[in-house]
Amino acid sequence: MRTRARRGTAALCVAAGIAAGVLAGCGSDEGSSGGASGPSTEGLGTVTVAEDGVQEVTLQTQDDYVFTPDTFTVAPGKVRLTVVNVADEMTHNLKFDDGEGPEPIGAGIDFLAPGQEMTIDFEVSAPGDHPFTCTFHAQLNQVGTMTVSQGS
Repeated sequence: MRTRARRGTAALCVAAGIAAGVLAGCGSDEGSSGGASGPSTEGLGTVTVAEDGVQEVTLQTQDDYVFTPDTFTVAPGKVRLTVVNVADEMTHNLKFDDGEGPEPIGAGIDFLAPGQEMTIDFEVSAPGDHPFTCTFHAQLNQVGTMTVSQGS
């Protein structure tokens, strides 16, 4: 019986060692210049105007507590905001903070699972800063600001 227990323990230790090695290989090597370094952030936060005249902007969330980027500026008018969750594990949302901006924005994203993206359309007219939050991670300061410019 003792021999069986030792073999089981040894097998468990070997399996744990292999798992630790595999997991260690999954970590990021920030100093590395080769290989893929995660999702591209190119174009994020850049406001473009679609054929229908709506301003379009894309933000990203990931397995941390930030919006990328956490600020962007639009002109008064219609806005189409897309949030892409490139996280492997974390869910996020986006809510404009009631009473914090110059006007209420009723649009928001209630739940964004890992790998999911969602688009909301809304209109803004009041210049100023419109703060938004991931309410799941507000205590960890996952916040951002949409600024509406003075217009032309």
